Amino acid sequence: MALLDEDRLFPVEGRARDLARALHAGVRDLPLVSPHGHTDPRWYAEDAAFPDPARLFVTPDHYVFRMLHSQGAPLEALGVPRADGGETEADPRAVWRIFAENYHLFRGTPSRLWLDHAFETVFGVSERLSAANADAVYDRIADCLARPEYRPRALFERFNIEVIATTESPLDDLRWHAMIRDSGWSGRVVTAYRPDPVVDPEFPDFAANVEKLGALTGEDATGWDGYLTAHRARRAFFKGFGCTSTDHGHATARTEDLPQADAAALFDKALRGRSTAEEADAFRGHMLTEMARMSLEDGLVLQIHPGSFRNHSAQAMARFGRDKGYDIPTRTDYVRALKPLLDAVGERPELTVIAFTLDETAYARELAPLAGVYPALRLGPAWWFYDSPEGMRRFREATTETAGFYNTVGFNDDTRAYLSIPARHDVARRVDCAFLATLVATGRLAEDEAHEVAHDLSYRLAKRAYRL
Repeated sequence: MALLDEDRLFPVEGRARDLARALHAGVRDLPLVSPHGHTDPRWYAEDAAFPDPARLFVTPDHYVFRMLHSQGAPLEALGVPRADGGETEADPRAVWRIFAENYHLFRGTPSRLWLDHAFETVFGVSERLSAANADAVYDRIADCLARPEYRPRALFERFNIEVIATTESPLDDLRWHAMIRDSGWSGRVVTAYRPDPVVDPEFPDFAANVEKLGALTGEDATGWDGYLTAHRARRAFFKGFGCTSTDHGHATARTEDLPQADAAALFDKALRGRSTAEEADAFRGHMLTEMARMSLEDGLVLQIHPGSFRNHSAQAMARFGRDKGYDIPTRTDYVRALKPLLDAVGERPELTVIAFTLDETAYARELAPLAGVYPALRLGPAWWFYDSPEGMRRFREATTETAGFYNTVGFNDDTRAYLSIPARHDVARRVDCAFLATLVATGRLAEDEAHEVAHDLSYRLAKRAYRL
């Protein structure tokens, strides 16, 4: 018995389903391009075995543990580390049993598709996970993980990953990327520049982080000119490790293009810890425009990932720290928010700014019309809470009529969960092929064009947009 239906996510209607099958057959085996994500570069550098099934599938994956927690499982019981170093469940088999006993909670979710895909295609598990088979499945996966062919580099090659980007702070020394480079391994792992710790006045230890930025670059980063020069130096350092993009996870999409004296005054106030919430947001907004101008100089693609109310639970934040499943989508304005940046650089076709959203209502009303006219702007794919079959379909339906396919950037898995990468690309390719098949079946696209678009969405657009 197989976990995966061969026709999953394809249309029900016969002709459209046949078209989707044919389109998918043409792109199913294309290499995977992962231009932005959060896998750990240490995996590829050290190529050590993954420790156990629980620490591979449950404890590090906020998609998984947030669902279990929503039904009452304490995060401690799932092995999630506490901020104070306090006791959490140390037995991975106990964590796995909770996961297996509650596997029904994932019915109908994209997580279920990703998990079943990994269980079946990577580990040969053909029986649905449950309390009854929890230990047997655990033992099978654990046995596989002990073998050389299940180490990170071997899986990289098995997954047919052409290139993957990790994401690092400007304060990172990129030691793992250096180890990968010096190892002689042929796998292509690049970094991305995520400057939030040194551009967000509300980030923990912002002033100390800026001082570290200065120390790393030999610049007086506490002065405005030195601060900008330090960013340019770190961007150049990152480019030496294959970096082709920057990434900005701001609470809003706000941009500003302030006079330099005003920006310097906001920066000085931020260093002294005296910024109001409004001033902090204005400074972040100005730094997006500064980063766009730097991108005109060095060619890095600029990604904006706004609209998440991060760490919504004060209790969970205090007990477990950041990024523990409590990031929640919010309403986001783009028309007014992006205008200062677009006024400054939006007409420059040599620049690429990729805008993402967690506010689906903005697709048809704001983002698609903006990307459909500004040469510098592209739409990132359905992201995070909408990295799902329904979210991807709604993205295509809401944006294609105004922005077309070629003002989007293909698929971007944006994940920490390594074994979900092939599954996520498979879902995206199937959904796009289903959408294209419907266009063909309803007389809106020729079949030969659909095959070309399917290839573009699965492979070429991501390489082009991220300059890979």
